Amino acid sequence: MSFQLESLCNCLQTTLYCELMYLKSLVLIVMVCAVAMGCQPLPSSPTVGPALDNIRGSDIAAHLRFLSLDLLEGRAPATRGGNLAAEYLAAQLATLDFEPAGDHDTYFQEMSILESTVHPQMQFSLAGGPSFEYLTEVVAVSDLLAPQVSISGEVVFVGHGIVAPELDWNDYADIDMTDRIALVMVNDPPATSEEPDLFGGDALTYYGRWTYKYEEAARQGAAGVILIHTDESATYPWQVVQSSWSGPQYSLLQDVEESVLTLKAWVSEPAARRLTSHAGYDLDVLRSNALQRGARPVPLGVLVSGSIQQDVVRSTASNVIGVLEGTDTSQGVLFTAHYDHLGMITASSEALVTSDQIFNGAVDNASGVAGLLEISQALARSHTRPVRSIYVVFTTAEEAGLLGAEYFALHSPLPLNQWAANINVDGLNLYGRTRDIVLLGAERSTLGVLADSLAKVRNRIVGLDPAPERGYFFRSDHFPMAKAGIPAVSLGSPTDYIGQDAEHGRRLADQYNENDYHQPSDDFRTNWNYMGAVEDLQLLAELGWYVAVERVMPKYYPDDPFSQFRP
Repeated sequence: MSFQLESLCNCLQTTLYCELMYLKSLVLIVMVCAVAMGCQPLPSSPTVGPALDNIRGSDIAAHLRFLSLDLLEGRAPATRGGNLAAEYLAAQLATLDFEPAGDHDTYFQEMSILESTVHPQMQFSLAGGPSFEYLTEVVAVSDLLAPQVSISGEVVFVGHGIVAPELDWNDYADIDMTDRIALVMVNDPPATSEEPDLFGGDALTYYGRWTYKYEEAARQGAAGVILIHTDESATYPWQVVQSSWSGPQYSLLQDVEESVLTLKAWVSEPAARRLTSHAGYDLDVLRSNALQRGARPVPLGVLVSGSIQQDVVRSTASNVIGVLEGTDTSQGVLFTAHYDHLGMITASSEALVTSDQIFNGAVDNASGVAGLLEISQALARSHTRPVRSIYVVFTTAEEAGLLGAEYFALHSPLPLNQWAANINVDGLNLYGRTRDIVLLGAERSTLGVLADSLAKVRNRIVGLDPAPERGYFFRSDHFPMAKAGIPAVSLGSPTDYIGQDAEHGRRLADQYNENDYHQPSDDFRTNWNYMGAVEDLQLLAELGWYVAVERVMPKYYPDDPFSQFRP
């Protein structure tokens, strides 16, 4: 037998063996799924499902490199670079034969946004006391989108700024916050030995997110909020606050009338200590007292004063949406990834010490967008149509507070109760193969059962969130969908790298968080390893496909907070 013929025979034998193993895998998945979710059996042809061999590391790298080029100027919403990215994504979806699912038979779902940029001459001080330096000690914006905003109000320390009746916790008890400014700790109150699961134990709850602090203060009628930053409580260093809050800030136009906070500020811990010391209080004592249920707000008897000068413009940004229509177009499965990032260093943030002026956002989130393009290709190249339609949504303004995803949830092309699931991709593993795939939120719904079955077939596991204290589940585009009751998972950072020690994944995550997260240094690197990303994306493509063909929709478990929102 010639070498070529022998090689061909070996190849055919390998192919037949792989198909046999695939068929066995399908049977196992169907059995597990049927028990857990009441699923109907799937067709057992190996041609059914996404074309997983279309997910390639070289393609991920090509998309990722383009999206993180300086040419795209950091992909900020409603900018030249952001619009270039949106056009690129629409062209890719058209090439893959996804139908346009945006406005007016286009791929673009347009939304009106307001952009405000604070001048670096912002003033912030205590009456009769110290002033605070912009960027070094304080960053601030305002919901009042006027060219100049005056700041004035008594500071009240309100602990963690939480009102949680179900936990008998009220940091605003017995105080009128009208014309006052709340001084707030970020994160949750720590659990105690008597209540080890208080506020989620070690895991951050939504009560601990800075977004909640602002929302609750507004409900309480406060004039403003000052959040106290520490690396531990925020779970990222001060430079992340500087870069995230010093450039253009965005809000949805329809939300402006509901925004009532004159001041939304962060201060460094040394600045917070100066503030409380001037008022005659020890910050450590205030913090300690606020850890107990029943603690009351503490009016500090000092007035904050100052002014914010800002440029305010109205513009239009777009989500990019395509659909692979199923045989039943009344229901859908949703894949999401955000394509925006922080843009470029502006006059308001020029004090940031860096020679690089562009926030390229390679990992966050050009990598996730590149990955979702590969998933889209695998889905589009399937030999069969799914039952439920599969929507791919590249959102904008995620970095501004999930605005694109919030807008999509408010203007969904399908009724919210007709979405079977949302699979979100916010950053890829670019460091090699892992035994685990971390899907944030998998433990909340039956979607995790199916994911675990698919992982086991591949000799992998769905791992636990390695950093629950950072609250990543509340920090990406699946969260507005989860709030609407749609079962959602988001790709997280793995921990079990093949051939590495147990702490390798944690070191990689910490290194990125401390050095590159929301920094100009988040650039494309030629030494990235895409093997792990390919395997993760193949599993996610399969997960979305199986949800798209199952009779029974995934659902949140009855004791999960998001289960109550499902119509």
